[in-house]
Amino acid sequence: MGVDVELQPGREALVRVPVATLWSAPEAARPVDRPALAAAPDLPAWIAGMDTDQQVGECVLSQLVLGERVLVTDLRPDGWAHVVAMEQPAAKLDPRGYPGWLPAAHLTTGPADPTGAGPDGAAAALVVDATVTTLHAAPDGPVTLPGVVLGTRLAPAGRAVDGWRPVHAPGHADPLWVPEGDVVPLPTERPEAKEVLAVAERLRSLVYIWGGMSSHGIDCSGLVHLAWRRFGVTLPRDADDQARATTPLALGDERPGDLYFFARPGRRIHHVGIVSTEPHGDDRRMLNACYLQRRVVEERLSADREATLVGAHRI
Repeated sequence: MGVDVELQPGREALVRVPVATLWSAPEAARPVDRPALAAAPDLPAWIAGMDTDQQVGECVLSQLVLGERVLVTDLRPDGWAHVVAMEQPAAKLDPRGYPGWLPAAHLTTGPADPTGAGPDGAAAALVVDATVTTLHAAPDGPVTLPGVVLGTRLAPAGRAVDGWRPVHAPGHADPLWVPEGDVVPLPTERPEAKEVLAVAERLRSLVYIWGGMSSHGIDCSGLVHLAWRRFGVTLPRDADDQARATTPLALGDERPGDLYFFARPGRRIHHVGIVSTEPHGDDRRMLNACYLQRRVVEERLSADREATLVGAHRI
């Protein structure tokens, strides 16, 4: 892995790959993680190569999507960069964002402002609404970036042509092309909770990956963060921080799209799920990325879940 000479500690950079994985330390990466560490990460191959124990290795902290902003805080000669993910609040770890390590080759300092106006005067960014899409070198041309995920923001680069939309992508001087139906304007108004739930429901059966935050694999708080990111709303990365950033409700007042939080006595919150149906007495259901089942599932709260339920919150 070679270090981009333009990267400097103290300066911001952008993620240039569809999904970059954030690690607790360079030495924490395992042989099975090689596909995720490649200059062009192959997330499906990485996930397919892991057994169920490796899916929950705590060496993975989080993931960042194409165009996400980071602050570079350290660079190592072996090609690793320590960064703070500025779009993933984590107050207990760093007030600037979520800290961790990733390959410096996954970053660029090139411009691609997803909030800027395009040449056709469109002020709004685009956001990927498809579960996964690809960016091409030309309309219906060769694939340049496979595996671009739901919630990725893209800067418009002009009007659509024959069902394809040109966009700017970090690390690419020329516009790339995305199927027009895979992107929508980034909303400018706060979504209704049921709209966010509908996006999260599209990830049902997705594999559970500790630290995962993409439509290739995801964890419980990643599911909540990513579903709201699709609508331009930034939530903290971890479940306990999400609880502090949201409004508590009396149990029984929750509605679909609200959140359930779980903790064992005397310990911090360890799990979050999205309320999926109106509660009926003690009959509560949620959509969640389940550590035990290693999948995103919609389910009735089990006896253990009910015993550890510490509250319902609204965003």
